[in-house]
Amino acid sequence: MGSDSDLPVMKKAVDALKVCGVEAEVRISSAHRTPDKTAKLAREAEQKGFQVIIAGAGMAAHLPGVVAAYTSLPVIGVPLEGGALKGIDALYAVVQMPKGVPVATVAVNGAYNAGLLAAQMLAVHDEGVRERMKKVRMDMAQQGEAKDEKLQQVGVEAYLNSR
Repeated sequence: MGSDSDLPVMKKAVDALKVCGVEAEVRISSAHRTPDKTAKLAREAEQKGFQVIIAGAGMAAHLPGVVAAYTSLPVIGVPLEGGALKGIDALYAVVQMPKGVPVATVAVNGAYNAGLLAAQMLAVHDEGVRERMKKVRMDMAQQGEAKDEKLQQVGVEAYLNSR
């Protein structure tokens, strides 16, 4: 992430990865304030054993694209809410990458989904991660069913008042 102010949102990617049994390293490195460090981290990621990079950035949101320019690893961009445009500018910046420099993009502040997407990428070649991903999906389905069951039992008003 480009700044420590991004950490509350980006921690959700770490949370998703943890649920899937995937270790993560979290770094602060700005495409604008520390460009040499950013380039070095991206260039060395594969050698250090990383398989996917998640990069979060707000406003101009150059970090995911800059990282993608320096590595052949998959990069997932998380546009972060901020500034006058509430993250729409970041979304456009991350999703509109030029031909040859792809960046997978999730929703504004969608770091949890970025973590799940990274785990899905790893699950292609890691049966343990694949099985944990299946469990995450099953757990989400069970939680949804439990919510519906409660709604059916107590009704709309009581359900909303209990949240």
